Amino acid sequence: MVQRPAHVDLACEPQPGGSLSSAAGEAPAAVLYPARVSSLSDAELDALVAEAVVDCYDEHEQLSGLFAMIEGDLAVPFETEVLGVPVVVRKVDLRSSGIVAICHRGRLRQSIGILDLSLPDPAPDGAQWIEAYRWWAGTQ
Repeated sequence: MVQRPAHVDLACEPQPGGSLSSAAGEAPAAVLYPARVSSLSDAELDALVAEAVVDCYDEHEQLSGLFAMIEGDLAVPFETEVLGVPVVVRKVDLRSSGIVAICHRGRLRQSIGILDLSLPDPAPDGAQWIEAYRWWAGTQ
């Protein structure tokens, strides 16, 4: 399997002259994505994906299989943050774009791609299925 980095650095590209800078002349802050939710090995992730996609014939069925495992095992509701704002994840849903978390803040509701969602520490029960989905999505 392919080793994936714990985070991705998306700093701005070098400007002419060889330095990294923003419009204000300051070095941009690197954007760091969350590391793995768990410490599962590649073999454990492969086994979870295999369990979820057994008897699936194509990518759409595999996505549905992974969704079923996340929906059935992820302990909701749980609290997390989206762009620094506290939200409550009350359920997950399958959309044409993939699996999303339905996040609530008061009366407001927003769906966020579950792979883009920061999970709290400690992660909720069943979060290993999100990690399996992340692993599967990286191999497609």
